[in-house]
Amino acid sequence: MFLFLVLALTAAPQTQAQRPQTKGEKPKVDIQTNNSVQDFKLDSKLMSRQMPYRVLLPANYEISNEKTFYPVIYLLHGLTGHYDNWADKTRLKDYFKDFNYIIVMPEGNNGWYTDIATVANDKYESYIVRELIPEIDKKFRTKKLRENRAIAGLSMGGYGSIKFGMKYPEMFALVGSFSGALGAASWTEKELGGRKGAIPESLLSVFGNADNQIRPANDVFKMAREMPAEKIKLLPFIYQDCGTEDFLYSNNREFAALLQQRKIPHEYRELPGGHDWRFWESQIQEFLEVSERFLN
Repeated sequence: MFLFLVLALTAAPQTQAQRPQTKGEKPKVDIQTNNSVQDFKLDSKLMSRQMPYRVLLPANYEISNEKTFYPVIYLLHGLTGHYDNWADKTRLKDYFKDFNYIIVMPEGNNGWYTDIATVANDKYESYIVRELIPEIDKKFRTKKLRENRAIAGLSMGGYGSIKFGMKYPEMFALVGSFSGALGAASWTEKELGGRKGAIPESLLSVFGNADNQIRPANDVFKMAREMPAEKIKLLPFIYQDCGTEDFLYSNNREFAALLQQRKIPHEYRELPGGHDWRFWESQIQEFLEVSERFLN
């Protein structure tokens, strides 16, 4: 099963881990939807470099009252992807036009949204929690409470979003995972079988060897299994989906069953589809609809 996973993922086109980015000076207005889109760079102390991110503002943001504040959705990309994927590869701006949210798309490179075991300045988890979210709350008119914030993502980003929800339940009201690579922290060198490529290299770089304590500390299955009953009620609501033709289908069903067993509030959807943008395009629409039930 895992060998098939590695082969399937490494078949995807590879990109550079960090492409050159341009810093936007003024918001770009999408004429069709009247949404404001802008790219920024954050001078990250934790990462020791500039980290790009993209922001999608609601249609009425620029003309709204200064006392009008908005919920925020953080949207994470997948492995070999970048912060611009969601806006460039889907019609997100069109789907988004009827929702009064700010959407933030961070750069995660191939870092599994984790503080990497082998690289001192690759702290993708801490960067988002301790630097990016405060930056967004300072720069934009955001609603800053837990019930005003969600996080979601595809594949690697699905894993990352559930991990953020489990580790920082005080920060998020809603979590979304689309085709999540939820077992990533448990995939060891032995299971990889000595294979080379972006997937095994990124997993070993981020999580280290089988006995590295970073693995259990970032294993969402372990978190869900060992979550004290009194803390379960504090978790954000989890929206999880996976296509029935996806090579991560079994992994997602196992996690959904664990959520059911532990009575962790969630909704799991499975429907025809693979590990591709056609599926994720349909699911971001579903997630935006679901978010109306949870974000204030």
